Amino acid sequence: MIVSNKRNVIERLRALDIPCEVHEHQAAPTMEDCLALPYAAPDVTFCKNILLCNRQMTDFYLLVMPPEKPFRTSAVSKLLGSSRLSFAPNEYLMDMLGLESGSLSPLALWFDEGKRVKLVIDGEVRKQGRIAFHPCDNTATVIFQQDVFWRQVLPALAHETIWI
Repeated sequence: MIVSNKRNVIERLRALDIPCEVHEHQAAPTMEDCLALPYAAPDVTFCKNILLCNRQMTDFYLLVMPPEKPFRTSAVSKLLGSSRLSFAPNEYLMDMLGLESGSLSPLALWFDEGKRVKLVIDGEVRKQGRIAFHPCDNTATVIFQQDVFWRQVLPALAHETIWI
């Protein structure tokens, strides 16, 4: 049985006094589902989140990128100086981050106790307005002001961050 970390994420955000909106909804495991939510306004950036690994499965990366931007393995691999990155097998989502497929977000890094995952952020997600992520469960969305996410949430995740 899968246990959701949604409650833990929301409690942590409240404990850190990080302002955000929390919206409960039907499961939204895909970008299309997220962009169809009623609060998917033009000023809200919903991010595509992808867990990647090298061939040996020794290096892991959580890539955060704009939803409309195509993912090109070769381009990201080159930017990270890693040979042949690919999608990490789903079992690593559960083993390392306590997640099911379709629930990945940077907020899951709070559960990466071994600090095995490096956060990789495409600079194009940093815009005016707000930014949205699942709180480790695709039946809810947390929306932050962009400035709040970058200045308060990102440092609280305490993970190595690589900007591309």
